[in-house]
Amino acid sequence: MSKLQLSIGVGNYDRMRPLIDGDVQIDGVDPVFMLQDPEEIFFRAFRHADYDICELSLSSYSVKTAAGTSPYIAVPVFPSRAFRHSSIYVRADRGINWPEDLKGKRIGVPEYQLTANVWVRMFLEEEYGVKASDIHWVRGGYEDPTRVEKISLKLPEGVMLENAPEGKTISNLLAEGEIDGVIGPRAPSCFDRRHPQIKYLFDDPQKSAAEWYERRKLFPIMHTLGIRKTLAEQHPWLPGAIVKAFEHSKEVALARLSDTSATKVTLPFIEDQLRNARRLMGHDFWSYGFANNENVIDRFLAQHHAEGLSSRRLQPAELFHPASLESFKI
Repeated sequence: MSKLQLSIGVGNYDRMRPLIDGDVQIDGVDPVFMLQDPEEIFFRAFRHADYDICELSLSSYSVKTAAGTSPYIAVPVFPSRAFRHSSIYVRADRGINWPEDLKGKRIGVPEYQLTANVWVRMFLEEEYGVKASDIHWVRGGYEDPTRVEKISLKLPEGVMLENAPEGKTISNLLAEGEIDGVIGPRAPSCFDRRHPQIKYLFDDPQKSAAEWYERRKLFPIMHTLGIRKTLAEQHPWLPGAIVKAFEHSKEVALARLSDTSATKVTLPFIEDQLRNARRLMGHDFWSYGFANNENVIDRFLAQHHAEGLSSRRLQPAELFHPASLESFKI
């Protein structure tokens, strides 16, 4: 039997490199990897279903799954996870010193439904009492004013969302003081250029995120991995093979990261970072699999539905192919 030649759209992450380089094989698959930024992958996946297998925004995928219109079925592989306390940027001249100070402010977002923004709105409300309806949201592209929301939204009454003025970007609006802050998965370019009036909301985002994790035990999932539904139907062995290979690839990447004889990333003190992450979150801090992540996914889905983003309250298992919910043990 010849192997399936499948296109796989993912980011160029260390946890993918063993697969991309051929050190880890996918049973029965001859992969064609396409290494792209998340914005391109998600746009092409949700507009045209361009890939056989690809990273999926957890938020956009949840929208499509609730509506019954997703061309993909996920497996519990999570290529991207991130604490998002570093995703809130504010003007230093607006009296915004604490999360509660965001109430009544105009805050820009590249897209309202982005996964990172759902997680931020969750902890703003749960930890600081700042509701989505307390903020005036302004939607627009970070650096390109023609960026659009990939998914149509039906927001709850009381949530104020307007589009940025024509020709204006979120980064420019922030730099010019026309909005008070930005929430999103990337830093706006005015922050990267060290604009004197743009700062993080949290003075020490890493410390704030670690304290939140100690309270909530949540390591936010940003992306999952989807397989074209027609492929999974034709080849019922494929979801299990994908989970097995991607898990193995991550294990190889972490083993390499742990080898401090010569650091594998261009960053000093990486062994201390790895040790600290495991001290805080356990050895398998970047876990794949359904059982280890059911609670994190459930919390996200509850928030997602409460915000009016998914048309019904999904249960975690609905997101994943049934064959990928458990794996063999030896």
